[in-house]
Amino acid sequence: MLAVMNQYMTLLKAEPLLRRLSAIQLIAYFGAWFSNVAIYTLLIHMEVSPFIIAMTAALHFLPGVLQAPFSGVLIDKIAPKKLMVTLMVIEIFATLPLMLIDNSSLLWLLFTLVFIRMGASSFYFTLEMSLLPRILDGEKLKLANEIHSVIWSFSYTFGMAVSGFVVYLVGVKTAFFLDALLFTVALMMLRTLLFPKQEEKEVNGFVAMFKESFVYFKNEPHIKHLILLHAFVGFTAFDALVALIVDAYYTQVVAVALGLGLMHSLRAVGLVFGPIIIGKWINTKTLPYLFLYQALSIILWAFVIENFYLSLLVSVFVGFSTTTLWSYTYTLLQHHTAKEYYGRIVAYNDMVFLLTVALISVAVGYLVEAGITLAMITILLGSAFIVAAFYFVWVRKRFDINDMADNNGKMSPELEL
Repeated sequence: MLAVMNQYMTLLKAEPLLRRLSAIQLIAYFGAWFSNVAIYTLLIHMEVSPFIIAMTAALHFLPGVLQAPFSGVLIDKIAPKKLMVTLMVIEIFATLPLMLIDNSSLLWLLFTLVFIRMGASSFYFTLEMSLLPRILDGEKLKLANEIHSVIWSFSYTFGMAVSGFVVYLVGVKTAFFLDALLFTVALMMLRTLLFPKQEEKEVNGFVAMFKESFVYFKNEPHIKHLILLHAFVGFTAFDALVALIVDAYYTQVVAVALGLGLMHSLRAVGLVFGPIIIGKWINTKTLPYLFLYQALSIILWAFVIENFYLSLLVSVFVGFSTTTLWSYTYTLLQHHTAKEYYGRIVAYNDMVFLLTVALISVAVGYLVEAGITLAMITILLGSAFIVAAFYFVWVRKRFDINDMADNNGKMSPELEL
């Protein structure tokens, strides 16, 4: 574990641009999820239906699906810093109005703001993931993706965990205000960030680049399989499920905000420490076993889901393999994608991933409304990873899917301000 941590620290020290991007990423992603507990707490206090809670969760991911065909082309055409600053400003101005929402008649405003805010956030995420293979390669790219996934996982779950305590102590409105402040800090850091100058090069028009990507998919069929493989990790997006579990089983034990915060914080322990412990063991041969572990841990969680304390404990094991699955499947896709298509392929990958998460969120709400128990829903989510394990074995046999070779991934001066 210490050896892996030393590798992370060594890479961050050697690559100043990656170090600065990671610091901004930590604040921005933390902010993106910080107010989520406030949103779900607000919805539960409004006593909305499980389907409305599930739809809110889906709205966090749907914007990334709709904008992907356009965001990928824009990423391949426009300087990254200009896009990053614009997206951060949008997130700030879509967060502050959340303070106005205090009753169910304003649900339309909540849905609109969540849609806009998470659209900017997912665009930023896609942009950052397309930057990494442009500045690093080989083993360094693998390590950078692991760092990125640890930060994302930490921000995603620990952000909601901290928010749970903040909401409990100071209320929903203050949580939204603090969230906007986090984005402002990230924006200030981003404005002083310098990218290496990119040489001027001719790029095709929007429509031509759009058509090129479809030709690329046809000529490189393994790419679509790697995208689908990564999408299976979307079955671990438990936002709606956790909110419904807390509301159904734990309100007699703990306050809603604290229950949400504790559930996410315990899973964050597994999400953050998992890749540090098992990251060096992951490769194309061990990946199916990690999918099977994820399946078993989620199914085990289903059997203890009604017990608050056992559920907290098992949440650690549920999160243990998720980050590594996310980062390794992402790295496989980057590794097998041609450089000139990074922005578009990453955008399409995020589109499929986010569509999976959105559909799962809606399905959870629909199944609850249909009378299916939360435990059975959890078992169904876990079973998807059994399918993923056998699917990857098939893909590995049919296509030339190989591990990342170490090309001494040096910085490439191809980015502009």
